[in-house]
Amino acid sequence: MDSSDISDDLTTVLYTREQIAARLAEIAAEIDRDYKDKFPLLVGVLNGAIMVVADLSRALSIHCEMDWMAVSSYGSGTQTSGVVRILKDLSVDLAGRHVLVVEDIIDTGLTLTYLMQNLASRDPASLKIMTMFRKPDAFKGDLEIAYVGFDLPNQFVVGYGLDYAGRYRNLTDVGILAPHVYS
Repeated sequence: MDSSDISDDLTTVLYTREQIAARLAEIAAEIDRDYKDKFPLLVGVLNGAIMVVADLSRALSIHCEMDWMAVSSYGSGTQTSGVVRILKDLSVDLAGRHVLVVEDIIDTGLTLTYLMQNLASRDPASLKIMTMFRKPDAFKGDLEIAYVGFDLPNQFVVGYGLDYAGRYRNLTDVGILAPHVYS
């Protein structure tokens, strides 16, 4: 889906498909260098990271493996329950592996903090984070993020895996969702 198809739903396009692809190529080159001869495991955090993991893995020139986790800190509404649940766990053992957790977006970082503690307890050789988008004004954690695509304003954004009510994940650009859509 192109942003021109839903222009009334967006107030601003922040990053285009071309900008995202160019930044992913830069990050892939860094990962190629940092993980040379290490056969990293890319752990995608579902559902939003599907686009990022797919495009990042294709941009890499090194071998990698992929696996997926789904975690949730939300109950039935839009407010966090404070409890993080693993909805889908990994199918591979992390012991001795070089693990790169791939996120679509990091906002508060609270769920990711729990996830990183959980993964660290599984004895990986290394454990790092890559995120395509980050909201620095919302971030409350002290996690070190090894690879960041773009910083975003603390507004409701959609596209490239980021959704609202299950919609807009397949939008190729990233933009600010118009308030009339969610109010």
